[in-house]
Amino acid sequence: MKHRDLSETNLLEPRLLRLFDALFTTGSVTKAAEKLGQSQPTISIWLARLRKELDDPLFIRSAEGMLPTPRAEALIGTARQALEMLRRLAELRPEFDPATAKRRFVICMTDASHITLLPAILAHVRRVAPGIRIEAAQIGGDTPRMLQSGEADLALGYISDLDAGHFQQALFPQDWVCLANAKHARIRDRITAKDFRREAHVLIRSGTGHQLLAAALQEQPIVLDVALELPGFLGLPAIVGTTDLIATLPRHIGETLAHYYGLRVLDCPLAIVGFTVKQYWHARFHHDPASQWLRDVCGELFQQQEVRGLHRSGRPKKRRPRDLPS
Repeated sequence: MKHRDLSETNLLEPRLLRLFDALFTTGSVTKAAEKLGQSQPTISIWLARLRKELDDPLFIRSAEGMLPTPRAEALIGTARQALEMLRRLAELRPEFDPATAKRRFVICMTDASHITLLPAILAHVRRVAPGIRIEAAQIGGDTPRMLQSGEADLALGYISDLDAGHFQQALFPQDWVCLANAKHARIRDRITAKDFRREAHVLIRSGTGHQLLAAALQEQPIVLDVALELPGFLGLPAIVGTTDLIATLPRHIGETLAHYYGLRVLDCPLAIVGFTVKQYWHARFHHDPASQWLRDVCGELFQQQEVRGLHRSGRPKKRRPRDLPS
């Protein structure tokens, strides 16, 4: 006996299964059309397709209406089971309850964000979602791949170039400041361009900020007296707080360090291109409830009014995230 190749078997469309059930229930093409919200010509076309797929007339016209054939009677139970399974599948909506969830989120960020953003995220999560664990990963060239694969759930910072398929949402703008020792002998309430050129500096040589600062120095052009270079922000407050070195860095991290370590924040006299801190994620997880919750948390914590824009009523208006162009 020759078996039919399953790969050649046509699967019935859900609309044909619904028609089969409606005709069997009502025994009328007119009533089936009303039940399905379709015209009678459309129902006739669907019925012809159903008969062809099942290789049987299925329903015969009579004075009592459309009577099912033996094959229709044999198949109706299976058809209704299939419809019920499709209904259950459509009703399955993944839910995420932060209060009871047990899972880990990986967020790519810079070491500056460990100081400025991570404490607020962790404090909120510990309060409303005690079973959630946060892991901070380094933001960098591998971040887009990690977002796509699911190794990372979110990236916070500034990424100048991403592949298509990623989403981004603006959180807050960044300009530049200088940090100085509160007891600096020559710098008081402001730092002039002359001061900036004269004083010795400590540079952070990592991240987008370093690239933008280097570009500004090259464009002006200005040659800084660099006394020290650091790979990150860990030792910066101690250095600035115990020397006369000047540090130039984005405002958010500058003001945060100044607040905790008693440093002086000064408007930067050098023209440096600003940037916007954003959150990034991949389209694969755009509708994932857990990922949506994490993005909502970051949006509520960090998205500033100037970035959101305002309704005429004065209430904050969030910008919808956009898909990056191909």
